[in-house]
Amino acid sequence: MRIRHAVSAVVLTAAFAFAAPALASPGSDLLDRIAVDFVRMTLEAGEREPGYVDAYYGPEEYQRAAKLAPRPVSVLRNEADRLRMLLAKVPDKDLDADQRRRKTFLKGQIRAAQTRLAMMAGDKFSFQDEAEGLFGVRPVLKPLKRYDPILAKIERIVPGKGDLAARVDAFQNRYVIPTDKVEAVMQAGIAACKAKTEEHIKLPAGERFDLEFVTKKPWSGYNWYKGGAHSVIQINTDLPIYISRALDLGCHEGYPGHHVLNALLEEKLTKGKGWVEFSVYPLFSPQSFIAEGSANFGIELAFPGEAKTAFERDKLYALAGLDPKTAKAYGELQAAKAALASASNTIAADYLAGKMTKEQAVRALMKYSLYSRGGAEKRVAFIETYRSYVINYNIGQDMVRDHVYRAGKSEAARWAAMERVISEPTTPADLRR
Repeated sequence: MRIRHAVSAVVLTAAFAFAAPALASPGSDLLDRIAVDFVRMTLEAGEREPGYVDAYYGPEEYQRAAKLAPRPVSVLRNEADRLRMLLAKVPDKDLDADQRRRKTFLKGQIRAAQTRLAMMAGDKFSFQDEAEGLFGVRPVLKPLKRYDPILAKIERIVPGKGDLAARVDAFQNRYVIPTDKVEAVMQAGIAACKAKTEEHIKLPAGERFDLEFVTKKPWSGYNWYKGGAHSVIQINTDLPIYISRALDLGCHEGYPGHHVLNALLEEKLTKGKGWVEFSVYPLFSPQSFIAEGSANFGIELAFPGEAKTAFERDKLYALAGLDPKTAKAYGELQAAKAALASASNTIAADYLAGKMTKEQAVRALMKYSLYSRGGAEKRVAFIETYRSYVINYNIGQDMVRDHVYRAGKSEAARWAAMERVISEPTTPADLRR
């Protein structure tokens, strides 16, 4: 979900051929068996909770079996426990470096399944415990007053009287893409993101996407990965679409974001190594922390510094019928607002814990995230649906950025680090290295 965010499983029904390892050790054989059982368990969990499986393009017989006779949640919980214990018995000494990373990845995915299945059964977790169980990262929640200095800075960018959120909303409304120009602007934005990505990453042959516009969703954009290097990118038109969203969504949902990540994982791990666990994507798992964090950072990687505002000014404003002379002011506002991103973690935690009413959460999002009322209400709907998933966008982005920047200052080094993040069995712990 990528602003990503989502609600139903995607299934590719074509048969899938997996590569066999040249020389399999007993440890890798056991990992293969655990992986198959993990896929089966995940697909059955997806039958018990619509939206749990974000994408699947593995053997169709696994999908048929899951639909025909999904086990009860109580039995699936026992299966997750069994897989966790079985995985712990795989000796690291019997695995090469790649297989050890595979084992670590599976451990996080299985722990997330244990947590989500417990939630399906009615178990309650604190926001931080839930996030750590599902996504492998324990969020630090900042008091909302910590964001007051950022708001003070934005006050200077958007001067005037009255409520700041209302002033920001009025300012941003000057940058709404007219309805009849949205598709052209979005296509141009996605094409630019793809061109930047192709300068540094070799994309799988025949990769492609379809663009659709939808309504009545709790998210702003979504990539539905279909397998075979093919995605459907959906853009929600419930709320106004600002000029900044063209590159944001183009990079996040497409290049080098979700579309590229899924296509590379399919090419290099599912097909290249025969690792069947990568043919299924459970939404509530550390995989989403990597996916959302890398997709958000991908915007900055492709268009660093003032490059994003410059491209919008030179290429997109005219397409949208907007005045390019005002691009700098809008870019400054968007950069300042980015520092407010993690405020939604604190608000989500308080709302889900019952410390805020729905109206209080809406008002807090308007004040500390500077949403319009419509945008804040849409964000609350997202929080109600996806809960602690919100941490993946901001904490994930920060951790991916720090990891990629440690690779060096050159553009080539940073893109190479990014490619490794989105094409290997990367875990949140890997990002700290």
